[in-house]
Amino acid sequence: MAFPTPWQQGWHPDATRLDSPNFGPRPAQACIDLIVIHSISLPPGQYGGNEVQALFTNQLDASAHPYFEQLRGLQVSAHFYIRRDGQLWQFVSCDDRAWHAGASHYRGRSNCNDDSIGIELEGLEGECFEEAQYMQLASLCKAIRAHYPIAHVAGHEHIAPGRKQDPGPGFDWPRLVATLDFPHQCFP
Repeated sequence: MAFPTPWQQGWHPDATRLDSPNFGPRPAQACIDLIVIHSISLPPGQYGGNEVQALFTNQLDASAHPYFEQLRGLQVSAHFYIRRDGQLWQFVSCDDRAWHAGASHYRGRSNCNDDSIGIELEGLEGECFEEAQYMQLASLCKAIRAHYPIAHVAGHEHIAPGRKQDPGPGFDWPRLVATLDFPHQCFP
């Protein structure tokens, strides 16, 4: 019987690893108990390129598309990125603090980057996501919860209301809830 490969210092064994410089240490008192779901596509509504990976590694060519000019010098990252086909990428160890949430507040705490794991889905808020993404997301959430004391799953829109709208109305929260064996109070 084959056993799954264990995580290595916060790195998922099945993700394509691409290290981002955009991270830092978590505060000593941080309890990693929140998963934040985001959506991203660069340029907006276009899928399949490597622009998200370039953004998260500070290599995005701001002159390659007019939209990218507003991203010049931006330093952001997420722990994970799930492509439309379900391909899984990891940029920051889950033991570290990725820069995905920005100004945020949830379950009585501010600075959600301190105690959360950020997952980006390739997509645009308001649009639907793919079957392969939901399957990979469910598998990933279960794997994360097996290693960290996850008690909450929320969208960027829930932790930064009014400022962020992702993953948006195209994301099927009931589907995710039904797929995971997490208690219902974990979800927004």
